[in-house]
Amino acid sequence: MSPNPAPRDEQAAESDPTPAHGVSVVVPVLDEEDHLRAAVDRLLAQTYGGPLEVVLALGPSKDRTDAVAAELAAADGRVRLVPNPTGRTPAGLNAAIAVASYDMIVRVDGHAFVPEDYVAVAVEVLERTGADNVGGIMAAEGETPFEQAVARAMTSKLGVGAASFHVGGDEGPALTVYLGAFRRSALERVGGYDESMVRAQDWEMNRRIRESGGQIWFTPGMRVTYRPRSSVRALGKQYFEYGRWRREIVRRHPETVSARYLAAPVAVLGLVLGTLLGLLSIGGAPWLAVGWLAPLGYLLLIAAGSAVAGRGLPVAAWVRLPVVLVTMHLCWGIGFLTSPRRLVDDQGGPA
Repeated sequence: MSPNPAPRDEQAAESDPTPAHGVSVVVPVLDEEDHLRAAVDRLLAQTYGGPLEVVLALGPSKDRTDAVAAELAAADGRVRLVPNPTGRTPAGLNAAIAVASYDMIVRVDGHAFVPEDYVAVAVEVLERTGADNVGGIMAAEGETPFEQAVARAMTSKLGVGAASFHVGGDEGPALTVYLGAFRRSALERVGGYDESMVRAQDWEMNRRIRESGGQIWFTPGMRVTYRPRSSVRALGKQYFEYGRWRREIVRRHPETVSARYLAAPVAVLGLVLGTLLGLLSIGGAPWLAVGWLAPLGYLLLIAAGSAVAGRGLPVAAWVRLPVVLVTMHLCWGIGFLTSPRRLVDDQGGPA
């Protein structure tokens, strides 16, 4: 026995591996009856050794989501519920963060499936880097052939550009990340999520954090399984909305415009103009036939790109990839071009 044993409190501190930081996982939820239980079970089964709670912000769901959430809260005291009357994501996030108990905030979606070490990795990277928000890869994985094609498009540069949270990359500073794990102090410093941003709220939040002197950090060690849309109609609606709200970002912050965000709208304009010129050439102006080069060139790009990006896919998914890429490009571009100047008002007031 040591002649000078350490005080009991010091001995406990040395033997207790529990991290000091408590973590609040905030989850905006709407119509997630099919996925919510599995998603929350994964969160509660995290290997993180510190205090952890899951705060569900419940929107006005039309299915049994609220009943499932109530069952989860009754079964485990770490699950807490807060109302989100608007059902909109940024409002739900703000409501959940307002009642969260801890200073580390991990943002997860109701249909996201995170690995068991997700929270532990998030806290480790936050501590190691000193960043205000860390996040990783939006790992799209499909089950049906169409979903598999969408997943491949969402992880290829031809489909979504070169953002690291889509296509991967080395750990380091980033403009934005998927979902994210935050220091509460950073969220309070910038005033929380902008509730007028129905879409693109994560990108907009990360912009304000960067402008305030904070850092956004990408790490491939945080990987979230994402289930893509299951039909052309659903995919088209999703990317149309993405385009509309990216235009809103550009209106508010013109300095953020880039070639990546202009590629789809320029492609739409080129296809429309080229096709019109080609049709006019049929009426007696042969030189206007040069317009057909635009749609033909785009189709060749899609065919060649699909052949490369689709390698390794089942044939049923591979043949759907061109349709997926065209849907994503054109719907995003049309959404961007037709986005109304007062988009927030068109949504019925602040989101």
